[in-house]
Amino acid sequence: MKYYAIVQAKITDDSWLADYLPNVTKLVHKHGGSYLARTQTIEKVEGAGELPDVCALIEWPSKEAFKAFYDDPEYQPYLKSRLAGADAEFLLFAGEDIANA
Repeated sequence: MKYYAIVQAKITDDSWLADYLPNVTKLVHKHGGSYLARTQTIEKVEGAGELPDVCALIEWPSKEAFKAFYDDPEYQPYLKSRLAGADAEFLLFAGEDIANA
């Protein structure tokens, strides 16, 4: 089953972005992930929270593929820099429709 990750980040220090974007893109692809969207063009439709600076939607072939990416030792320094330079929500969800369950 496919899985999807949504990342919504409020950037607090952009010094990590130059290294993060090209290197993490390669790691996402290495583990079978595909960016469906990566944008700063964001509009609020509902909700009271603050808008993020950037949103990303990544498709994964499986939960295991995502876990392999997230736990990859090569990713760890980039994860650390993202956590230090942004306040983010990172969600992983199954590509299923509960209405069809």
